[in-house]
Amino acid sequence: MSNPHSTPTLDQLRSAPKVLLHDHLDGGMRPDTIVDLAAGSGYRDLPADDPDSLRDWFAAASTSGSLPVYLATFEHTFGVLQSTEAIARAARENVEDLAADGVVYAESRFAPELHLRHGLTAGQALDAVLAGTREGVQTVKATGRDIDVRIIVCAMRDRGAFHDMATLMLRRRDAGLAGFDLGGPEAGNPAAQFRDRFHELRDAGVRLTIHAGEGDGVESVRQAAVECRAERLGHGVRVIDDIDGDTLGPVARFVHDRQIVLETSPSSNVHTGAAPSMADHPAPRLHRLGFAVTVNTDNRLMSQTTLSQEFDHLVRLHRLTWPEIAQMTAAAAAAAFLPPDERDDLHSRLLAWHRQLPSTA
Repeated sequence: MSNPHSTPTLDQLRSAPKVLLHDHLDGGMRPDTIVDLAAGSGYRDLPADDPDSLRDWFAAASTSGSLPVYLATFEHTFGVLQSTEAIARAARENVEDLAADGVVYAESRFAPELHLRHGLTAGQALDAVLAGTREGVQTVKATGRDIDVRIIVCAMRDRGAFHDMATLMLRRRDAGLAGFDLGGPEAGNPAAQFRDRFHELRDAGVRLTIHAGEGDGVESVRQAAVECRAERLGHGVRVIDDIDGDTLGPVARFVHDRQIVLETSPSSNVHTGAAPSMADHPAPRLHRLGFAVTVNTDNRLMSQTTLSQEFDHLVRLHRLTWPEIAQMTAAAAAAAFLPPDERDDLHSRLLAWHRQLPSTA
């Protein structure tokens, strides 16, 4: 183990056990898998027909600084995920890739409504992603590594199927699903329009995270946190707009005092325009102000990243320390949508690893 006062290297960050709360399954696909699935399914709209060129296209197309333009790239990932076999394969590979980066617990977001073009039902799509995830976990464990991956059902705020996805979540909440999310373009699609349904979900015991403070400002954060009772905010970085120096405005104070978890994703936040640059990303500042900040990947394909690389950016540009990495990892474990005993076990295992660093104990 490295000196706790030294600067973490990328290799050391890869070896550290990590928790990932915000990662979209179809945003983390392997380019070669996309090419292969497109050829097998007859999908003819890929912008490139070889994996290297396709990877480069996604990287270039995802750095516009616009959330709607960024989201448009997903047409090609969910475009090839329209069969149970394709979905299960992507889910299995998702687990394998996360484990290779040292992730020991992850919650992967999946929007069933995007996978119905060729006749699947939402339930069949969900069954496929759960089956592929289980297979991936078994494959990883057979190699001697440990990982647990759960699925969050993601409803799209702009596609008209929100209530169907909420009903699906209520019917399947005991099937190993972690929780429920609202995604899609924030501007013009306020979360508050679904307030009553969110309350129904929370009252039924469904764990809730909502994309907010990414493609829209403080009002988006307020609606998700105050009106819709989100436990976690997908990104949430625009809460920084309600902070003047060390003085918190009313929305920032609400999020801070209730320790509503911020699922920040530094590279993605820069690519979508939610943060001006990596050097100006607010995650370290928010953490140092006492917010419950976690670090995530969002879309590993689009942003060409891993969780280890996201931490590495913050280490190099913000002097993030081992103790701070441990604190953010502990915050992620505490916020995991797990039963209390499993969450406590995850936290204990992470704490045991980080206690090898004396100053993090």
